[in-house]
Amino acid sequence: MRLDIFTLFPEMFPAVLGHSIVGRARRRGHLQLCVHQLRDFSPDPRGRVDGTVFGGGKGMLLAAEPFAQGLDQLGEHLGLRPHILYMSPRGPVLNQKTARRLAEKPALAILCGHYEGVDQRLLDEYEVEEVSIGDYVLTGGELPAMILADAVSRMLPGVLADESCFTDESHFSGLLEYPQYTRPEVWRGRAAPEVLLSGHHGKIEAWRREQSLAVTQRNRPDLYQAWLKNQGQGT
Repeated sequence: MRLDIFTLFPEMFPAVLGHSIVGRARRRGHLQLCVHQLRDFSPDPRGRVDGTVFGGGKGMLLAAEPFAQGLDQLGEHLGLRPHILYMSPRGPVLNQKTARRLAEKPALAILCGHYEGVDQRLLDEYEVEEVSIGDYVLTGGELPAMILADAVSRMLPGVLADESCFTDESHFSGLLEYPQYTRPEVWRGRAAPEVLLSGHHGKIEAWRREQSLAVTQRNRPDLYQAWLKNQGQGT
């Protein structure tokens, strides 16, 4: 997959996306990541990329043209238009289903907003998909873009050692992940569940399923009800 990010702060990305699973994906050729300085595409000689908001209001708004120039040049370079995403608190909240869908795209471009956001005409012209990482507002789109890049990258074929590395995790099946334990068997008087030490795979899987349901019902009743509905058990 090819992933391009347009931002005013490209220096924020190497420390996060150059290490761990995403870093390995890049080194092994599963992911090609390019981060672009938005000012490089500004038609203004001084590299200005923003303007005051029509109709009044505080703050500045990112103009459409710098993003458009960057996307047009990228499309010419790739020979195709990537699927374009804009990190925005008004978009649908990112979930595992969305990450899996986006991982199937050959190329993604992520636009990082700042100040008051970006001119709506850009989003309309390029049919941009808006994505949020939660019901709160951040200073810019850089941190959300890193989260999206991480979530998508680990879904790419060959990135993780085995498919079970993500199919067993929270949200993949619609449920939260079960509790997990490691050595020592007893830590500060707390013993690991005996069933996990039994070697009986059937009993272990049944325990994990039961715990996954219990954790989801307790911590995310909304997900639990959605899961029940998908199973034909919801009200």
